Parts: sequence; structure tokens; C-alpha cells
Amino acid sequence: MTGVIVTALLTYRGSRTAAAIQAEPNQRAADLAAFKTIRDDMQSEIAETKTELRQTKDELRSVRSLLRSFSGYVVELTTQMRSHGVEPPAPPDRIAEYNRTGV
Repeated sequence: MTGVIVTALLTYRGSRTAAAIQAEPNQRAADLAAFKTIRDDMQSEIAETKTELRQTKDELRSVRSLLRSFSGYVVELTTQMRSHGVEPPAPPDRIAEYNRTGV
């Protein structure tokens, strides 16, 4: 009778070990699939962020160009006013700061 119990116990342990060994590749496959999904989502977000950054840079370039053009135009108007004896009003603080620092 003891032999039967030992055999049953060994069979039970063997079955559990075999099941664990068989489940490991399945778990690895599930982990890999999850990893690929996460990676793909992150790559998609990175691509979107790069596109947004490119658009922001283009917009910033355009705004800087507009600011330079506008600044030159204001200088021309100021020069014309002074040449006709008209003193233009003092610029707002923010513009005076920009003229001093360029920022």
C-alpha cells in the first residue's frame, strides 16, 4: 500500500512539473505579445510627438519671422515719424525688454 501512495505522489508531482514546464512557453509567448503591444503603442506615441514637435518648430519659425518683419516695420514707421518731427510714444515694457535682450 505504501508503494501505491508513493507512486501516486510521484505521479502527481510529475504531472504538476510537466504542466509547469508546458505552461512556461505559453507564458513567454503571452509576455512577448504584451511587450510587443506596449512597444507598438509607445512607438506610435513617439511618432505622434515627433510630428507635433515638427509642427511646433515650423510654427515657431514662422512667428519669429513675423516678429522680425514687424519689428523692422515699426522701426521704419518710427524713423518716418521722427523725420517729420513727431516723437513716437515709448514702447511697452515688454518691447523695450525685447529690444534690449533680443528675447
